[in-house]
Amino acid sequence: MGKRVLSRRFLPPDPRVEEPYRFTPKLALRVGLLGMLALAVFAALFLRLWSLQVLNGQQLLRAAQNNQRRDIRVQAPRGPILDQNGQVLVTNVPGTAVQIWISDLPKRRSVRLREIRKLARLLHVPAAQIGAAVRKHRTDPLTPVKVKDGATQAQVFYLKERAEDFPGVQIAPTYLRFYPRKELAAHVLGYVSEISPGQLKTLHDQGYRGGDAIGQTGIESYYDKYLRGTAGLSQLRVDSLGRPISLVLPKVPAHPGNAVRLTLDVKLQKAAEEALRYGIDRARNSACYGCWNANGGAIVAIDPHDGAVRALASFPTYRPSLFSGRVRQRALDVAGLTPRTAEAANFPALDRAIDGAYPPGSTFKPVTAIAAMQEHILQPYESLACTGSYTNNGQVFKNWDPFVNEAMTLPTALAKSCDTYFYQVGYRFYGMPFDRGPRLQAWASRFGFGQKTGLDLGSEQSGLLPTPDWRKKTYTKKTDPGHWEIDSLWKPGDSIQLAIGQKDLLATPMQMARFYAMVANGGKLVTPHLLQDVEQPSSNGRPGRAVPSTPPPAPEPTNVDAQALAVVRDGLYQATHRSFGTSASIFGSFPMSISGKTGTAEKSIDPGDGIPRLFNQSWWCGYGPSDSPDLVVCALIENGGHGGDAAAPAALKVFESFFGKQATLTGPIHSD
Repeated sequence: MGKRVLSRRFLPPDPRVEEPYRFTPKLALRVGLLGMLALAVFAALFLRLWSLQVLNGQQLLRAAQNNQRRDIRVQAPRGPILDQNGQVLVTNVPGTAVQIWISDLPKRRSVRLREIRKLARLLHVPAAQIGAAVRKHRTDPLTPVKVKDGATQAQVFYLKERAEDFPGVQIAPTYLRFYPRKELAAHVLGYVSEISPGQLKTLHDQGYRGGDAIGQTGIESYYDKYLRGTAGLSQLRVDSLGRPISLVLPKVPAHPGNAVRLTLDVKLQKAAEEALRYGIDRARNSACYGCWNANGGAIVAIDPHDGAVRALASFPTYRPSLFSGRVRQRALDVAGLTPRTAEAANFPALDRAIDGAYPPGSTFKPVTAIAAMQEHILQPYESLACTGSYTNNGQVFKNWDPFVNEAMTLPTALAKSCDTYFYQVGYRFYGMPFDRGPRLQAWASRFGFGQKTGLDLGSEQSGLLPTPDWRKKTYTKKTDPGHWEIDSLWKPGDSIQLAIGQKDLLATPMQMARFYAMVANGGKLVTPHLLQDVEQPSSNGRPGRAVPSTPPPAPEPTNVDAQALAVVRDGLYQATHRSFGTSASIFGSFPMSISGKTGTAEKSIDPGDGIPRLFNQSWWCGYGPSDSPDLVVCALIENGGHGGDAAAPAALKVFESFFGKQATLTGPIHSD
């Protein structure tokens, strides 16, 4: 026999095969894959253990301890909202909330559903609503789900007596927002409800937690950071079924929210809301075409010196208390506060003073007058013809008064609100050199049109200030396939109608009030604001100390020539005091001197029969006293006819309340 040679074979020799197995590349691949699989399984187990112990260790520990110790977030009472004189607009009342701790609910699905149905019948809350709330919070077992605020005493007693039938359900004290003046200033104040998942995701880093109450609209929302206070913490020991086995032990006290004092005057706010209804009733009872459809409006009253809002009324309105305590879906539906009923109720949640945009009509003529004098295309005392109609390039533009035929200067044209006078001024703007840009729009923009006013109330429209560039962007081959080549051009008629506040121009009542404040104060553009100051909670009957807050921006100079302003102010004075003035019969007998301008703006509206028609929006904007203004008022009555028929009488009611004096209407109203 030959000498045995040591083999490098991977496997021992096998006499049954001719050639023993060797460690081939194919076998190496299989062994490698098996090793990688084992390594992956080990890594998955390691990562899972690391996640349980490191990442979620504290949360799971709290969940485990939750069977013995319950941390309870104590709601802080929200701060009150006051008017400028300290009159309470919003405060709190004690209430009782019913909550569900998800971790304590029965584990069996059928038993859990049976409990939710029983709870729904007791609290008169849809079972589907409770189930949806539980599912939404299922990933956060340490935060209770609020089922209902403001539970009745009978419901609370029933739940306490039958606590074993409702595992996971607990009673907790809470605070409910109370509106002692009902719907007064509803759009300003806003309402509060539970924080939504989307809001919580955004605001979690600012200290908000699930179940917190947060302002949703108005001042409640805009100044929530001052009003909300700081939540406290209490602890409670419970058994495995979630039943309390100890008294609630306070750990961290809750700190009440600060009081927010507004610039509003309760008396004037009430007068403005009553005046708005009065103007709507006057329109409906008049014989003008379409005034039967008068169904809404707004009144704004501001201080012309600093922009402090004294009154802000919008109609129709609603009661914020509908969102406090026991919120009933049916009640919201009836009030028009849900998407499916809002249109039928004419959108009562819409704040028409800042979020409704309308063609301003003749109340815009002072803008045209100032811009024309500033651009030196109009001399204030040059005479232009005021006729029943004006023709340009074959197109006829009518005057609101078809029988007039005389030459007028600018102050008289403002007082009589002559459309054909301003048509000619508008055409002069159209004829200005193209390279200078649209000059009327440039001045209107300087006066705040086409942009938000900056009011500290959240939602606000910027309106629409049409320009040649805007037409090009708006009317394209895609958006206007049949007529874009013509509609995208800025034509003479666009400038002519813009001069009287018509065609595409849209403005909010607040924007108009801001402009008239600029005229009243000598040329400074104010920023409207509602916040007067923020105060610490009162104690021992003493008012709280003011805390630092952001002041409103200082009025900005517009660099309008003083002489141009004087001419416009003269025209606005004549409009309310000369026999031919469009609102002289309204304000002429008022003991205080008031200056202002009527406006009648056509707007295409479908009244509900599917046939759009033109309805007149009734406007009046002005200030008083004429020589030293203290208050600017701007009134709008939707579909209210001529400005002198509805808006001017409504504005007069506000001045009567402000000055404490009465007026009598003298003679017939001849107004645009």
